[in-house]
Amino acid sequence: MSTADTARHASCTAGLLRSIYLPRTADALAFAMCTYGIPLLVLATTRSAVLTGAAFALEWIPRLAAFAWAGSVVDRRGAAVVFHLASLGRALVLTAGAVLLHLHPSGITASVTVMALAATTGVLTEFSYIAAETAGAAAGRRAAARAHRVQAVLLGIDQTATLAGPALAGVLLLAGPPPMLAAITMISLLAAVLALRTPPSSDAPARVQKERSGAGLLTGWRTIRSLPALGWLVTGLTLSNLATGFLQAAGPVIVVERFGQSVTAVGLVWSAAAGATLLSVALCRFALDRLGLWPVGAACAAVASLACLAAAQAPDYPSYLVLVALLMAAEGGMTVVLRTLRSRLIPPEKFGSALSATILILLLPFPAAGVLTALTPPAALDHVITACAALQALGLFGTFARLRVDPTLRT
Repeated sequence: MSTADTARHASCTAGLLRSIYLPRTADALAFAMCTYGIPLLVLATTRSAVLTGAAFALEWIPRLAAFAWAGSVVDRRGAAVVFHLASLGRALVLTAGAVLLHLHPSGITASVTVMALAATTGVLTEFSYIAAETAGAAAGRRAAARAHRVQAVLLGIDQTATLAGPALAGVLLLAGPPPMLAAITMISLLAAVLALRTPPSSDAPARVQKERSGAGLLTGWRTIRSLPALGWLVTGLTLSNLATGFLQAAGPVIVVERFGQSVTAVGLVWSAAAGATLLSVALCRFALDRLGLWPVGAACAAVASLACLAAAQAPDYPSYLVLVALLMAAEGGMTVVLRTLRSRLIPPEKFGSALSATILILLLPFPAAGVLTALTPPAALDHVITACAALQALGLFGTFARLRVDPTLRT
């Protein structure tokens, strides 16, 4: 590599750090702290398991509903504007919550406050996430042949935040609800400030973006259908998510009742999985450089299918932990492939809508897995996991068999 090429690469990396990676890091950390910290806050404030579960639902139900219009707002207004306003709004909401909980640490006012925090932070966080993803995809398009490296770094940021956010929220909550909310507020303000450095998410003229009408989930769905490679990959990963979601929902029953471990051991499973995913994402960056999208994606699909089938028959807790971590590491590799393909194929002016539709489709198996877990007797969990793993294997095999000759994944 020449001196000029080296300087150009260093300048590009520094630009991505300031405009994409740092804002994404702050937002991802606030995202994780809200997602896992707010239910803990509800439990600490209300001492009610029912309200804690309701708060978790209040975080996710508005998020799923927000997908219907968050993408179209990002398409019309731009990722940087939505990113900044959503992060700023979250900081203001958290500030109001901290003040109210300081003045009313218990009682009806405190209960209403924490439940309202769960709903409002869920919606605002979804807007900032869609905007950050759109900005990251635009950065991937500008990186051209290095697009998969950009997506791998972004996924690594998300996984690191998933590891650190819940633990940090739990530690801060020991000092009381207001200090925890104040910390998330400061991180959200940092994300809002850093979002001002985020470049435009589309090369299309601003006038065209503003004149577009009602680009929502229907537009996103049509965009996915018009891109067969993306549609097949989303289909395969959706079937895979049913198996992953069932393992997540049934995990406490399996770990506590079958293996006789504590509730803490359930969290250790997913911490190990997040760590394995970080390692997998780092390895995929180099593998994609040398092998391309299809070989890496197919290999990850095979590992995920075999690991899930084996997890259904795991004889003890250590083997179960290793197999789940291996499954999630393989899922992480496929996610890098999906993000890279998504940033290559989706037109910039429709990216927000298509992203919303894609994420909504990929998330739908998780509530279905929860219902399936509730309806399944503990003694039959093994059989259901095996059935989900078989469906996952068939779906991923069909997907990558169909994509084997697709030029998009061979580039």
